[in-house]
Amino acid sequence: MKVKSIFALSSFLCLFLVSVASANPIPNITAKGAIVIEATTERAIYEKNADMKLMPASTTKIMTAVLTLENERLTKEANISQNVAFTEDQYLPLQAGDIVDVQNLLYGLMMVSDNGSAVALAELIDGNTTRFAMRMNEKAKEIGCENTHFVTPNGLPDPMHYSTARDMAKISAYAMKKSEFRTIVATKDDIMIWTFPKNKMTILDNTNKLLWSFNGITGIKTGWTSAAGGCLAASAKRNGIELITVVLGSEDANIRFSEAAALLEYGFTKARIEKGPRKEQIKRTAWVSGGKNHLVHITAAEDIVYPLIEGDELKYYTLEYVLPKIVKAPIKHGDKQGEIILKYKGKEVGRINLVATEDVAEGFSVLSFFYVGLLELFGMR
Repeated sequence: MKVKSIFALSSFLCLFLVSVASANPIPNITAKGAIVIEATTERAIYEKNADMKLMPASTTKIMTAVLTLENERLTKEANISQNVAFTEDQYLPLQAGDIVDVQNLLYGLMMVSDNGSAVALAELIDGNTTRFAMRMNEKAKEIGCENTHFVTPNGLPDPMHYSTARDMAKISAYAMKKSEFRTIVATKDDIMIWTFPKNKMTILDNTNKLLWSFNGITGIKTGWTSAAGGCLAASAKRNGIELITVVLGSEDANIRFSEAAALLEYGFTKARIEKGPRKEQIKRTAWVSGGKNHLVHITAAEDIVYPLIEGDELKYYTLEYVLPKIVKAPIKHGDKQGEIILKYKGKEVGRINLVATEDVAEGFSVLSFFYVGLLELFGMR
């Protein structure tokens, strides 16, 4: 009886441990490279060969969209060239002589992954794809990519066109800070309209299947070539926390979706948000040079939240305020005046803008004249 009891207890403990371990299992990922990051701090929750150089296929277009949004107006019109019309694997019926505005090209680029739209945008911004690729690589370095080199604006195969799961996650996190980008990549279906010929249009259905199936999905971009395999950058937000996952080199076009979904689900079991000070609780002032008021009141542009990954402790988060003693008029309500640097264990993991809460017109203030003059005299700006 004693032996049976011990055996039964041992069996129970084994089953208990297995059930606990399987509650949040690490996904079995077949993609060559993969990562999950918390979007605000860009810290990794899971990674597999995250720094392996791989072909990113059409996830490349995330960078093309970023540069377009930073360098062109949405209403700017692009003349479609022969190069665009003859682009390999083009989905949209773009013909030489057509005219399409930037906004419609961006929707075609990101929703149906049109290769010709990428070329059209590159030519509009830099005249040709070679110069645009140089711009792409400069931006990649600025964002913090260490193992990325772009050759084309669309990701068509080239031995010298490569990135990594980690770098593409950084680019995705950067892109998702842009409201226009977020709107585009979250759109399930739309109608693309040409400026010329008039009445020319086509229906767009987003290639990102997770938009229809994953709870909290917010984007981002698919990619596929026979050389690269299945690629996907995907983002989702639940309970105030947003995650980004990238899978590169999946075995086929469908596995990339199931593996990205599994990685996001896993990430949500490992991350949470703790609330920090509300923006209205953060009150700072700066002296104004050349203004009617001698001071401007300043607050945070958004509430402070602390993303915590499993094992993190809230006590290791600190806030560092970067704000000049003197700012210059004129100042508009909402103008950026400084930043709050969010740090975890002394390492920067995010920034929040400090903004003016009022207008300050140009003019003269006696207090400002004397005090600011003293500060400037002693080099205390």
